[in-house]
Amino acid sequence: MHEKFLKPYDAKATEEATYKRWEESGFFNPDNLPPIDTAQGKAERSEPFTIIMPPPNANGSLHAGHAVFVAIEDLMIRYQRMRGKKALWLPGADHAGFETQVVYEKKLEKEGRTRMGMDPDALRQEIMDFTLTNKSFMEGQLRQLGASCDWSRERFTLDPEIIETVYGTFKKLHEDGLVYRGARSINWCTKHQTSLSELETESEERIDPLYYMKYGPFILATVRPETKFGDTAVAVNPNDPRYQEWIGKEIEFEGLIGTVKLKVIADEYVDPAFGTGVVKITPAHDPNDFEMAKRHNLEIVEVIDRYGKLNEKCGKYAGMKVEEARKAVAADLLERGLIDHVDEEYKHAVKKCYKCERVLEPRVLPQWFVKMAPLAAPVIEAIERDEVIFYPDHYKKIMLHWLRNIEDWNVSRQIVWGIPIPAWYKDKEVHIGTESPGDGWIKETDTFDTWFSSGQWPFATLGYPDGSDFKQFYPTQVMETAGEIIFFWVARMLMLGTYRTGRLPFSTVYLHGIVTAKDGKKMSKSKGNVISPLELSEKYGTDALRMGLIIGNTPGTTTALYEDKIKAYKLFSNKLWNITRFIFENAETVGHTEDAPLNAADATRLAEFKALAADVTKDIDEYRFYMAGEKLYGYLWHTLADAILEESKPILKEGSAEAKASRLTLLMLILKDSLKLLHPFMPFITEEIWTHIPARSNLLLVEAWPQP
Repeated sequence: MHEKFLKPYDAKATEEATYKRWEESGFFNPDNLPPIDTAQGKAERSEPFTIIMPPPNANGSLHAGHAVFVAIEDLMIRYQRMRGKKALWLPGADHAGFETQVVYEKKLEKEGRTRMGMDPDALRQEIMDFTLTNKSFMEGQLRQLGASCDWSRERFTLDPEIIETVYGTFKKLHEDGLVYRGARSINWCTKHQTSLSELETESEERIDPLYYMKYGPFILATVRPETKFGDTAVAVNPNDPRYQEWIGKEIEFEGLIGTVKLKVIADEYVDPAFGTGVVKITPAHDPNDFEMAKRHNLEIVEVIDRYGKLNEKCGKYAGMKVEEARKAVAADLLERGLIDHVDEEYKHAVKKCYKCERVLEPRVLPQWFVKMAPLAAPVIEAIERDEVIFYPDHYKKIMLHWLRNIEDWNVSRQIVWGIPIPAWYKDKEVHIGTESPGDGWIKETDTFDTWFSSGQWPFATLGYPDGSDFKQFYPTQVMETAGEIIFFWVARMLMLGTYRTGRLPFSTVYLHGIVTAKDGKKMSKSKGNVISPLELSEKYGTDALRMGLIIGNTPGTTTALYEDKIKAYKLFSNKLWNITRFIFENAETVGHTEDAPLNAADATRLAEFKALAADVTKDIDEYRFYMAGEKLYGYLWHTLADAILEESKPILKEGSAEAKASRLTLLMLILKDSLKLLHPFMPFITEEIWTHIPARSNLLLVEAWPQP
């Protein structure tokens, strides 16, 4: 027996070398995989199985959510590789536009610098250097987690060929009338100085004063008296009997900085039950007011600037920040008798930036929008026909509801870090392309929302439209990712992939839940409960980490990550090592013939194991990874170690030669196939043990899966 088994299993001493052997074998690349065994003999692999890795943001260390997707996706790809598929797991990294720029701005703040006033090209280069450094670091962490992805095909969202594909999609959308540039009400972050899509906002319920202000003959309610300088009408419901005589008329009254003249309009949107049933219309600073302004052809007057300060149209209040101005305006209105009363406990929802949590300021700005309803229609039909299967299945209903109520997508971002929008302007003309069409044309300075490029990830990474990989590996089989980005990413991949290629980018969507702390609370630095999966991997071994992230992790639900849990699976690694030592010791002492016939008792034990193998195979095929892992754990610990090995001791010590041979044959068969079954879950220790299996021909990485 190899002396290594006389010592406890040391993950730290073996994992790096094991991964190096895998990588040097070339078998992560599906083009290099060995032929498969069939009933007719050896055959080349022909059926592809493709997973495109959700590209981690190249701006920092991998977190627990990344470790979950690596554990699950690597499990799937290793399993399908062993099942004889031409298995491709294509890795990548995301430049993560807004997210990365926010991270870098924090770095600048610590250095006493700010991006404001920096040369855009210089800032872009700084962020590029920062990102590429982190990208390299992150790829090392993926290797540490055992990711058996094809590094020769690794992609970055800022690769020239990816950008070219993104530009091609944008141009096609524009030619098909599905892209437009228009001034619409958008969500503006005054800290980060960019617009945000609806998905990048968070809603928070707040209690604020509701001011009942006197507007000539009316009293109306608002939480934002500071926007009154941008009012261009007052509105009532056309069916409200209280105000019929005023509809279509103009009111005139004295305001804080002069005489105010406003038209009274009627609109179905106005809720007669809110306040007094009369509302002021400020189109530049409220999205609902903006829509009413379009319906009634009202003027749009901006009175709050990009920094969240009142502008020169606001008289003495100019230069005040919104919160300061609100108090000052309310105080002056009260002093002049222009406030009827105040409801101090008014509950309402406000939108916040999902990164800095500042309240967003609605602004009307020219932005690029994609018309989403035409893109959603064929995807809705495909999902209804079950051409896309969701795990868990309730996400089908969630996805359909969102797609049926989809809004146009603002894809413009006012940041430097990202893919520049390839557009030029001249008067009212627009030209789409990277090169100027001639003199007098002005280049667009906005960049794409990062989800616009990552929404094209499956076909862009595979070399659409003419690449051999695209022809061979698209559509992909599974998209595995976090449930929380189903709308950000999964929906957009389905729509853009179908639109550009004519085919759905994947047929199965597996959504894992959020990884929480032990108490079920979301991990955050402010709570001090963040657990690093890489630290747990170093302490207890990657296999223990992976088992801890898979067992008990049902799709779509939260899963807790904590040290004691991973420590328990480290003990399981030790148990597997000790099982192997027992079998190897006895095979060496007693002597082992591989093809010895099994007696009735051992044949029954083998049949039980084969039933387990069939069960585990079915669970993996049906995406019940957590159940498959639990069954393997239970069998190896309790059935094999506690029962079979214990009953083997007297047989191997005192039994007949035939009984010993039969039992050793059974044990070796179970051990070898157990290593195969367990390999997708715990690849490092199983591969290490496999190197000591007699008469092995391949790395366990490419061994055939046990036949059910």
